[in-house]
Amino acid sequence: MNEKSLAFLKRLLDSPGPSGFETAPARVWREEAARFAEQVTTDVSGNTLAAINPGGAPRVMLAGHIDEIGLMIVHIDDDGYLFFSTIGGWDPQVLVGQRVLIATKNRLVDGVVGKRAVHMLDEEERDQVSKVSSLWIDIGAKSKKDALRRVRVGDAAVVAAPTIKLPNNRLVSRSIDNRIGAFVVLEALRLLARRKPKASVFAVATSQEEISWTGGGARTSATRIDPDVALVVDVTHATDHPSAEKKKYGDYKLGGGPVLFRGSAANPIVVELLIKVAEERKIPYTLAAAPSDTGTDADAIYSARRGIATGIVSIPNRYMHSPNEMVDISDLDRAAKLLAAFARKVTTRTDFTPR
Repeated sequence: MNEKSLAFLKRLLDSPGPSGFETAPARVWREEAARFAEQVTTDVSGNTLAAINPGGAPRVMLAGHIDEIGLMIVHIDDDGYLFFSTIGGWDPQVLVGQRVLIATKNRLVDGVVGKRAVHMLDEEERDQVSKVSSLWIDIGAKSKKDALRRVRVGDAAVVAAPTIKLPNNRLVSRSIDNRIGAFVVLEALRLLARRKPKASVFAVATSQEEISWTGGGARTSATRIDPDVALVVDVTHATDHPSAEKKKYGDYKLGGGPVLFRGSAANPIVVELLIKVAEERKIPYTLAAAPSDTGTDADAIYSARRGIATGIVSIPNRYMHSPNEMVDISDLDRAAKLLAAFARKVTTRTDFTPR
């Protein structure tokens, strides 16, 4: 990955954007897309679309959701302490003692997650897991009136964990799930912009995946684009760390290349074409099974409109839904190249109907 793309990726990852509050990372994504895309638009659902050859055929959709898990202020007490609920799936244990950034109307406000000190817990309480209801956010306010000068009920927050790069191409961030997907689809579009494909290709940074049980931004953007085929880029659990149950979750390694899902929302013709392209381009990959739902935007896209042929390309990710998710940068490059090559491979004669 070149330095410009890496710098863009870090800006994207560090922009606070929980589900329903994606405007900051979406703005960063649009600014980068405008450098090479022929068309960049956004919609009322918070999706951002960038297109190459928008008048071409067939129509190819590359989707990665840009939201992240976060917190939302639900109550401010008389002493100025903020009580919160979660946006998306959290293990409350990782929130204890964290610093947070609250995205208010005009600026970011610093805070810390508070809990009674271990010395103040009864013996039986020390063995119990923390619950969100026993935590609060302290912004240093002296009173409710003081707190209200800076924050409001309904403001969203994220853990204050800036992106870091570790040795051996490892990248760590709180928002890899799935800001990485939004990055990969735009990098694929960047590759396609160098030599325009015959297909019309839309990269989409979709909204609200982490909280959406009805399709969210993926469904609305798929309805708008009406693609012939869609590829969804998300993360999957890397199992190359201690205590991982490979018999249950599969064998996926950082640096092992993209993971291609079979079953459920994955159209079998799309899967085989992805495999063919990966092998032709000598891109390492791993197969994964999805016997029911996938837990990704693919679940909303494949059943949209009259049905859309859909594939799922995932990036192995350690420590998912924590402040320190980890991926291998080489997997991002490989996934972007796979998507771009797939988009060049499909034609108006490609039939995705299983027979």
